[in-house]
Amino acid sequence: SLSAPRGVSLVVPQPNINATVAQTILLSVEYSGGGIATIEWKHVSSWGTTKIVEWKSGNYVNISTVYKDRVTTFENGSIQLRNVGMRDAGYYFITVTEEYGTNTYGTIILNVYEIIYEDLHFVAVLFAFLAALSAILICFMWLCNKSLNLVQKKVTHQLTASTTEEIELENIEC
Repeated sequence: SLSAPRGVSLVVPQPNINATVAQTILLSVEYSGGGIATIEWKHVSSWGTTKIVEWKSGNYVNISTVYKDRVTTFENGSIQLRNVGMRDAGYYFITVTEEYGTNTYGTIILNVYEIIYEDLHFVAVLFAFLAALSAILICFMWLCNKSLNLVQKKVTHQLTASTTEEIELENIEC
């Protein structure tokens, strides 16, 4: 007689993963149960549903052509996904089917973020603009100072000249 199916369990230690573009991530699960099991991963997003990989414990591994160069499978049911992109964001469903037909399911949500260079670019442009503005103000202040010195010298020269004229005039009168 067939032995009764033993308990099958699937633990998802990290059901929500945040990643940045081009990162390598581990979609970690821990499958345990007796007998041979078929493990299947699917990705569901706004672009649709894609079967990533299916394998039997200790047997064949069938990775879909879209993921061929990016996926590594592990005996415990986990998969590693290399070089993630924005399109990899979404839900990852794992189904473990035991040889007796018992199924167990797990879900992982993956959020993928772009590294924002635009903000750094804005800060750099703002800094350059402020540096240029301060350089212009420094030059303007220097020019103002020089012209003020010239005006002061002219006024002083004129005052000295007029006093000299007065003295000369006084001398002539005498």
